[in-house]
Amino acid sequence: MRKDTGVGGALGKTGFAWAVFEWARNPYYILIVIYVFAPYFARDIIGADLLASGELDGLDPETAKQTANAQGQAAIASVTKWAGLIAALTAPFLGAALDRGGLRKPIVAVMLGTIAVMSWLLWYAIPGDEGLPTAVVMGILVIAYVNYTYSEVTHNSMLTAAGRPDRLPMISGLGLGLGNLAAVLMFTGLVGFFVLPAMIQWPFAEPQFGIDLDRFEHMRIAGPLCAVWLAIFSVPFFLYAEDPGTKGASWITAIQEGAATVMRTLREAAHYRQLMKFLIARMFYADGMAALLALAAVYVSLFLEWGFLEMTCYALFGSMWAFGGGIFGGWLDTKVGVKTALFIEVIAMIIAFALQLSLTMDTMLFGLIDNFQVWDGLVFQTASDISYLALVSVVAVAATASISSSRAMLVALAPPGRSGEFFGLYAIAGTITVWMGPLLVELFTTGFNSQRIGMASIAILFAIGLSVLAFVKVEKPG
Repeated sequence: MRKDTGVGGALGKTGFAWAVFEWARNPYYILIVIYVFAPYFARDIIGADLLASGELDGLDPETAKQTANAQGQAAIASVTKWAGLIAALTAPFLGAALDRGGLRKPIVAVMLGTIAVMSWLLWYAIPGDEGLPTAVVMGILVIAYVNYTYSEVTHNSMLTAAGRPDRLPMISGLGLGLGNLAAVLMFTGLVGFFVLPAMIQWPFAEPQFGIDLDRFEHMRIAGPLCAVWLAIFSVPFFLYAEDPGTKGASWITAIQEGAATVMRTLREAAHYRQLMKFLIARMFYADGMAALLALAAVYVSLFLEWGFLEMTCYALFGSMWAFGGGIFGGWLDTKVGVKTALFIEVIAMIIAFALQLSLTMDTMLFGLIDNFQVWDGLVFQTASDISYLALVSVVAVAATASISSSRAMLVALAPPGRSGEFFGLYAIAGTITVWMGPLLVELFTTGFNSQRIGMASIAILFAIGLSVLAFVKVEKPG
């Protein structure tokens, strides 16, 4: 028999087992997709190989560097585009099949195994002819990204069986918090074992385990590290999480019936008007959030000239606060309801984002205050540096909390027994328009010849998302 509701709370056996899944899996996204590997691949493989090829020799050095960086960013954008397109076209059908198919843990095992293998192969992404061809690395990233999305849909579809209905927001928030806490530990290890020993011979005289920073091994190691972490820490999920699938059910039949149901759901969207409005709202505010998180690092490196150590500390600091964001999101949902919680979280992101854009190396608050040096330490020496870092905490908490609240709102609005199907549509809302944020930034940046105006255009997506969300009626308690 299918189990659509669970027992216990976030610290219960099944609830915690569901949450610990994100402790095991989410570091892949944080380290590989956002902070460590993707910037390395864009700058030190795509860009560096292009410069070394001689194709840009006719350009002045600054123009050549900008061109190389643009090609690197385009490669990462291409990976995201293809992975997002594949996931958007297939994830809803996967979700619908999950609602009708057999046990889900074996499916998750295949997905996580694929992510682990692809992650391990990133160690061989080396600049020049020594490493894997660029096209192969991009293919690896696409495969891993698609399986990451599939695993998210499958894992989310198991949320209703993880605990009591009134405890699901806290269980969801705990999962996000644990995922970011795991990333904090990994970043601490990268800095403590490799980066600081190379820079200041502390806490060790030299980088540990024979890691060679000149060969970018401190960044390439993120792939195998995520693979091993995933393999070890996903075990509790498989042992103790509640599997709501039906033992012995035919997956072939489930896929056929699920595909028919998805098409019927799309045709009958008017029957689920509140849920569809929410998915449209999420499509916009989630795209704005994704663009903000993805491009903020580029903004910081250009305007505040943060180096590798600053960027690593930035990622570490943001992940620490994101851990609290997951817990905060679950708590806020229970206090004010998921819709009000989402408004609070998105508006907090917008305010913090605007204050971040007010900072440059010379001034703060859009020129009202001159920047000044606060101390002569190793990192974050000026008031602009420290202010930007402080605002990262607000963005991290609000962004992570909004993810938790969005998932809880989907559960509240989805028809009983069809959460997997609608988590598939939820995945569409988060992937099918991933190009909108970067496109807006590109158009406004070139049109106004201003990085800050380009980044500010992301607020358009937030505004549209909030406007649609205002008309969503949540009939179930959040």
